[in-house]
Amino acid sequence: MKTALVIVDMQEVLIPVVWQGPELADRIADLADRARARGVPVIALQQVGGAMFEPGAKGTELSHRLRLQPMDTVIQKTATDGFYQSDLEQALEGVDTIVLTGVGTDYCVDATVRSAVSHGFDVVLVEDGHSTVADPEAGLTAEQIIARHNRILSNAVHPGGTVTPKLADQIFG
Repeated sequence: MKTALVIVDMQEVLIPVVWQGPELADRIADLADRARARGVPVIALQQVGGAMFEPGAKGTELSHRLRLQPMDTVIQKTATDGFYQSDLEQALEGVDTIVLTGVGTDYCVDATVRSAVSHGFDVVLVEDGHSTVADPEAGLTAEQIIARHNRILSNAVHPGGTVTPKLADQIFG
C-alpha cells in the first residue's frame, strides 16, 4: 500500500473564513510533518481562477501555517474536483490510498473525495481535518456540515475505492 497526503485549498484567504481555520491549518501542518517523517508524499492543491482566486491576488497563496517544504508538490486546479484538468492523477502515480484534508468540506473536499474513489483510490478522510462555513439558508452550522459529510462520504457506494474517516491523531502515528 502506497499512501499520499492531499491537502485541498488551504489558502490564506480561506483560513480566517472557515470554521476553526487557524486550528485546522495547524492540525494539517502537524499531519504533513508526520507524513514526511514516514516518507509519505505531501501534495497541496491550490485553487486558481474564479472570483476569490484570481492568479496572484492577495490571499490566494497556500497558507504559511502549513509549513510546506521544498519536497512537497503544489498542484494548481481550476475546479472543485482536484482531479479535473489538473496534474493530480499524475502526481499520484503508484499511490493507492489518499489521506485527504482541507477546505471546503461541502465543495472541493467533497468533490475531490468522490472523484478520487471514482479514479480507484481508497481515501482516508481526515475526520477533523476539513472545514467549511455555516449554511444559514439550510439552517446548518459548519460543525453539522462537517459531521454530515463525514457520514455521507463514508457510507456512500463508490465504484472504485472506499472512504474511511479517521481523526488526524490516528493517522501516521
